[in-house]
Amino acid sequence: MEQREIDHIFERLRSGLVPEQGLEAFAVGIERQRAEVHRQLDLATAGEGLVKFLRGGYGCGKTFLARLALLDAKARGFATSFVVVSDNDLRFHKFDELYHKVVTELSTDVCPRGALGDILDRWVAGVEEALIAGGADEDAEDFDARVRARLEQDIQSKTEGKAPQDFIRALRAIFDAKQTGALAEAGALISWLSGSRHVAAAAKRRAAVKGEVTSAVALSYLSGVVEIIKAAGYRGLVIVIDEAETLLRSRSDVRAKSMNGLRQLCDKASQYKGLLWMITGTEEFFDSRRGVAGLAPLHDRIQFVQYGGFASLSQPQLELKPFDAARLREVALRLRALHPGGATVEDKIPPAFIEGLIAEVTRGFGGDVGVVPRQFLRTLVNHMDLVVQEPDYDPMAVAGFRAEDAELPPTVPDDTDQLMPVEDVW
Repeated sequence: MEQREIDHIFERLRSGLVPEQGLEAFAVGIERQRAEVHRQLDLATAGEGLVKFLRGGYGCGKTFLARLALLDAKARGFATSFVVVSDNDLRFHKFDELYHKVVTELSTDVCPRGALGDILDRWVAGVEEALIAGGADEDAEDFDARVRARLEQDIQSKTEGKAPQDFIRALRAIFDAKQTGALAEAGALISWLSGSRHVAAAAKRRAAVKGEVTSAVALSYLSGVVEIIKAAGYRGLVIVIDEAETLLRSRSDVRAKSMNGLRQLCDKASQYKGLLWMITGTEEFFDSRRGVAGLAPLHDRIQFVQYGGFASLSQPQLELKPFDAARLREVALRLRALHPGGATVEDKIPPAFIEGLIAEVTRGFGGDVGVVPRQFLRTLVNHMDLVVQEPDYDPMAVAGFRAEDAELPPTVPDDTDQLMPVEDVW
């Protein structure tokens, strides 16, 4: 791993957050769930439109697996978007809000956020190269007109003529503005196309578009964006909607509308070829009457089923189990090996210290490992930092741990198929 990735991991862990890079270095016990995500990516690559739900309690690794899925998706050539549900500005029945969040957070391997402008440039460049390869003269006076016409033909063809006219007008105006060097105007129109409600009226008039992207047309705009992403050379788009359980705090009427909006997304998913939605939520979100179970048509479509305690990974909801002390220990050892302190950390943070810290941190939670990873990892990183920064610091002595008190079990259990996930409690 590059040093910047290592630094990013530890900086995020110090704040109790899930890193956005380098997750594979300490992804433990989620091999089977990750393989199911890869299967979903294969289906999206083949042109399927899909929705996959990640279910589990707090501390089960939903955010971790979702972040890891985005890294895997980018490695396979997808564009991605990561959106966290909030109380005030994201409700599933307000498709314009959802669309704006998704497009604003668009990310690619070369553009970490707000990637729509770069994606449009790549699409245009691809069309220009295709025309030149077909014998067109790029210095001819009508070359830009031919490019513009091909762009419109492409979007109409790929959306089967369903692209809104304002969507096409905005694309045309963005192309013209960039060709004439009016970059500020092009940027304003890209913001409008991303669903922003704060675009100057003058820019919209020049593009001949009216108002803003409304909830009624937002999903049609999203379809157009997905097709542009693929036309720009990407496999498709993976969208993560994290912490859907936040919707449970909404008023009853808003919750009901949001559940119905989620049902509509599920029903329309197959229409968006190459788009994979991944939505995370707690058991309460999926199983309570205040959540998915309160809307029978939605519950019937995505309900979670088990047989004798076994659940298929391929059903709509992918379950993540609470992780155990063995998984916590394995993550700690991997992070210890990864820490920039190197031999100093290896020497002063022995396995006995990790075992003692697990017991100490979980003691306050009645031994429930599933609710402590955030606190445990933050504490562990603090100790690793201190042994590097302070040569006289002895974490074993400060914590009162003795090596002979720790009787360590094997690091990795024999039954690796039953490994519990280590992820999402931060």
